[in-house]
Amino acid sequence: MTSRRGFIAGLLATGLAPAPSWADLGGPAFLAAAKDPGGHYLLAGLSETGALRFTCPLPGRGHAAAAHPFRPEAVAFARRPGRFADVIDCRDGTHLARLEPPQGHHFYGHGLFSRDGSRLFTTENDYENTRGVIGIWEVTQGYRRIGSFGSGGIGPHDMLLRHSQGGDQLAIANGGIETHPDSGRAKLNLPQMRPNLSLLSLEGQVLDVMELNQELHLNSIRHLALSSTGILGFAMQWQGDPGAELPLLGLYQPGAAPQLLAQGDPRLRNMRGYGGSVAFAADDQSIAVSSPRGGLVQVLDTHSGEIIREHMLQDVCGLATANTGLIASTGLGQILALTKGKAKPLQHHDLAWDNHLIRLT
Repeated sequence: MTSRRGFIAGLLATGLAPAPSWADLGGPAFLAAAKDPGGHYLLAGLSETGALRFTCPLPGRGHAAAAHPFRPEAVAFARRPGRFADVIDCRDGTHLARLEPPQGHHFYGHGLFSRDGSRLFTTENDYENTRGVIGIWEVTQGYRRIGSFGSGGIGPHDMLLRHSQGGDQLAIANGGIETHPDSGRAKLNLPQMRPNLSLLSLEGQVLDVMELNQELHLNSIRHLALSSTGILGFAMQWQGDPGAELPLLGLYQPGAAPQLLAQGDPRLRNMRGYGGSVAFAADDQSIAVSSPRGGLVQVLDTHSGEIIREHMLQDVCGLATANTGLIASTGLGQILALTKGKAKPLQHHDLAWDNHLIRLT
């Protein structure tokens, strides 16, 4: 009788062994960076209800991550202005590669895979030339860098893959803020800021650029969400008076004017000028934006643009679409479901969750 070990070896030899997949880890629904009580940084996989599926060590503070569409493999990005992007086999934490941006560049904390998993795209700062860049990495060649193109603006941060009739597009939040590692996190061009939301082809062709009115040029477009119908939600961070009553959330359908939500609502002050993460609810009827500075999540109606509820949650930032509505994470270790007007605790981990919950698709 053939042994189990011999049977598996035979499958491997014939190429018939099943390829590793996210199902091998229990089908995690989200990725998130965190810090443990000992001050060590890690990347975690979470279930739909916030249970831990895996953890993998990181060399420093992480910001966001990109999940390979098929393999249990993720790229964890350093917090700006970090230079590391680690490729991790999430089954056992094996370090597969470390991506190094070119000289004069640093990563901006976000990236994504092409739909077939063959390429990785990264948001970068070409700080010597004051321009935003999208790096291209060939996954099938060990994450070899094969090129780059302009992001359509300065300070590209978040980026999403958006499907259109003409093919996949990169939706890029160009925050408009010039920075340089020699100046730390200082903002060097506030009077001249011009944030935008750019749509590019996967080859770098600029397809569409959305800019806000000049009086809102200090509203840095930072994070993005995508509805099931292709509408983009964008969260902003105001670089002026943090007590200003200004919208920090908008909707954009390419070809139409942007819709800024909750204009004139005095509760906008509660956000303290800072939109941390953004996500559509599962039914697209509402969209949420978090503010760790304000300690709350605002949920807004996507049709009327009005604030329909606020959830007061200390140090909240991570937001993502969940099967039943929305899910949030906090720096105090909480994972919560935001549904039916309530913030329902799901899990509590002895971890300080960082800025984002990344949905695996």
